[in-house]
Amino acid sequence: MSTQPENERTDMRWDGWGDPARAHGLPGGVKLLLTAVLGRTPAPPPGPDLADVTISTPALPADDVAALAAVVGPEHVATGHDARLLHAGGKSTPDLLRRRQAEQAAPGAVVLPGSEDDVAAVLAVATERGLAVVPFGGGTAVTGGLAPDAGAHRGVVSLDLRRLTGLVALDEESQEATFHAGTTAPAAEAALGARGFELGHFPQSFEFATLGGFAAMRSSGQNSAGYGRFDTMVTGLRVVTPTGTLDLGRAPGSAAGPDLVRWFLGSEGTFGVITEVRLRVHPTPEARLFDAWTFRDFTSGADALRRVAQVGTGPTVLRLSDEEETAVSLAQVGNIGKALTRGCSAVVLHEGPADLAAARREATTRVLREAGGKPAAEKLAASWDHGRFKAPYLRDALLAAGVFCETLETATTWSNLAALKAAVTAALADGFDREGAKHRILCHVSHVYPTGASLYFTVIAGLGVEPLEPWERVKSQVNDAIMAAGGTISHHHGVGVDHAPWLEQEIGATGLRMLRAVRAELDPAGIMNPGALLG
Repeated sequence: MSTQPENERTDMRWDGWGDPARAHGLPGGVKLLLTAVLGRTPAPPPGPDLADVTISTPALPADDVAALAAVVGPEHVATGHDARLLHAGGKSTPDLLRRRQAEQAAPGAVVLPGSEDDVAAVLAVATERGLAVVPFGGGTAVTGGLAPDAGAHRGVVSLDLRRLTGLVALDEESQEATFHAGTTAPAAEAALGARGFELGHFPQSFEFATLGGFAAMRSSGQNSAGYGRFDTMVTGLRVVTPTGTLDLGRAPGSAAGPDLVRWFLGSEGTFGVITEVRLRVHPTPEARLFDAWTFRDFTSGADALRRVAQVGTGPTVLRLSDEEETAVSLAQVGNIGKALTRGCSAVVLHEGPADLAAARREATTRVLREAGGKPAAEKLAASWDHGRFKAPYLRDALLAAGVFCETLETATTWSNLAALKAAVTAALADGFDREGAKHRILCHVSHVYPTGASLYFTVIAGLGVEPLEPWERVKSQVNDAIMAAGGTISHHHGVGVDHAPWLEQEIGATGLRMLRAVRAELDPAGIMNPGALLG
């Protein structure tokens, strides 16, 4: 079967996150806490209106546009000012700071294919005419991978997959669903929910990101403790490359050579365009049981999470905020008194059939109590659940108030977790000190494994009204520290452009040659997303 999805998708705010109607100011508690920590920060001048931005890169020439229009139809090729700027990058803080500039780079055209054959034809036209192609899903990338980088080519095409969307098939017996890659996460959950199933993948980008983007970036959602990362949910892919189309994932547990599906998970649009994603799904949970816990410090809290992950009691969400993040979270709900106290908070969720969820909850509770945890008010967990997709809107409010705010993440083994956290924290603090910027560094663990966990940092700082270059210096120093301390350059944000200089340190010179050899075979002209991943 195939559903006919809506092709009209609401674009995110061009110079910020999400739906413009949902933008909001800073909560009063956060304002007070920021003033106490950073002092008064001068607000930057407002950025230009969309119509006032000058695009520094030219639109594609008429003959290129005509060749693309012959493939997808003239109504599906856009070269207008606004459409190009809406595809000028992702949603990292540096991306948004660049949106404040009066002159900006943008792709030469935006092309919207309506089928897999359209995608193949567009890649053929781009190869023949010397045009780079940047696949574009929800536009939520945060490591620079959507930059309109032409590389050695004449121009850039943004390949927007919003027309390639919808549920293709659902095998209820096997609990496996196939979607077109441009399907947004909410649309996928709605289609599955109508049949009594869910995917259960809820990263912070959930409301706008696409399934193809999740696969291309190896996304990890907030329910990963129970359902795994997105790459573990993928059972098959269809991928169009400049030299041919692949249909991968013939059967579960196949040992027919290396698993080629894994080559494209995390490929970030550099090998080809993911057009279909086949995924493991599960019945909609009957019960959702939230709990909140407190620990005397981050070390004891992390040890408790380790015990839960290694015993395998089965929570869906297992998240620990350090002392600083706990304080800011409390400030957001107006509890300033407690925001100034010490201690860490944890959120736990168990899902599934009611009796099984309750049994898992009991087992997890026993482990957390034995590790020194104390139950906290359930409303703290409910507050996190209610606000988990709102943080990017808060970042916009902070930037508008002159407070720099950005995130970064890494991961390591349990035995190295404390050392890595200390190294990253020290590198951030030293970097901000060198820039003369007051700052606050927050951290949480949101993804756990039997052997290790992720560390997700949020930083706020008074970097002044021109924070982009100072932050690039700080971030470079932090990336060096992550590598030196044995962490990964990215747990789930991906490599993009921002982390590409550190990829060889992560995978070695031989690993980098392997990736480049695969790219040369699939894309000999090098049109696919120049600059991302492989530099």
